[in-house]
Amino acid sequence: MSSLRVLLTAEQIQARIQELAAQIDRDYPAGPIYLVGILKGACIFLADLARSMNTPARLEFVGISSYGRGRTSSGEVKLTKDLDVSVEGHHVIVVEDIVDSGITLSYLIQLFQQRRPKSLRVATLLDKPDRRQRTVQVDYVGFHIPDEFVVGYGLDFAEDYRNLRDVCVLSE
Repeated sequence: MSSLRVLLTAEQIQARIQELAAQIDRDYPAGPIYLVGILKGACIFLADLARSMNTPARLEFVGISSYGRGRTSSGEVKLTKDLDVSVEGHHVIVVEDIVDSGITLSYLIQLFQQRRPKSLRVATLLDKPDRRQRTVQVDYVGFHIPDEFVVGYGLDFAEDYRNLRDVCVLSE
């Protein structure tokens, strides 16, 4: 039997997203910028972030697989859905739900750098630095969290829990 413990409330999350949006607005006052969400987990964070920004933003998505149905990354990353547009010469912010091992993000950064954007930055709602296996730079961090398995606000376990408004620790 699994149990949930609230780690971050919906109110804490929304307040921090407002701060991140203001920071992005300061960094990119003119726009437009591409916000590239990583499916499926980042879709809720991306939507709330985009709506909180004043900078004109274009939304794009990529699909990445590295977890399967387990709690840890398989270490093997594959692109399951590519961008629908060229980002060459544009400002790009990769939007992640969580950065832990850094394996997926490292892969994505290399992929996007080959596409010659004007700038490339990373925003994540959650950062789990204790799990890092690859060094990656995250420019906009919502929250640093401990090494616990979290769900909610887009994050799932075997496709469940994404719709929770809070970020919760899932324990056995």
